[in-house]
Amino acid sequence: MKYVLTAALLAFSTPVMAEDMMKPSPMSVSETIDGLVAAVEGAGATVFARVDHTAGAASVDKSIPDAQLLIFGNPALGTLAMEEDLRAGLVLPLRVLAYADADGNTQMRWTPAEDMFAGLDVSDDVIAKVNGALNGLTDKALGAN
Repeated sequence: MKYVLTAALLAFSTPVMAEDMMKPSPMSVSETIDGLVAAVEGAGATVFARVDHTAGAASVDKSIPDAQLLIFGNPALGTLAMEEDLRAGLVLPLRVLAYADADGNTQMRWTPAEDMFAGLDVSDDVIAKVNGALNGLTDKALGAN
């Protein structure tokens, strides 16, 4: 009986991860990331890297659908999280992935701030600001504002 109880407790104690945030893009992967670069730089933030996963796969004679990752941040926002918990530096700077899905449609995906900072002592206010920045920048990349 104690084994059944232990198994049941383990099953219910497994953390549940929320869904990534996703927005469809009418543009190609490259054009979508170009738009995000423009939005990030236009907001005064810094682009740290643009990772072309498809090119990386091709460099080892592999093939994956078109996929690019943009890594970016703004010290004015990131520092707020790190002042509350330096471990936020493990998940910062921010990242957004654009990729071609199974139907060939371009999608933008990112991890919501509440999941990025899960287990850290980052306030709801900072989480809301990070989510607002990600939503605003991805909207701007798609021409929504």
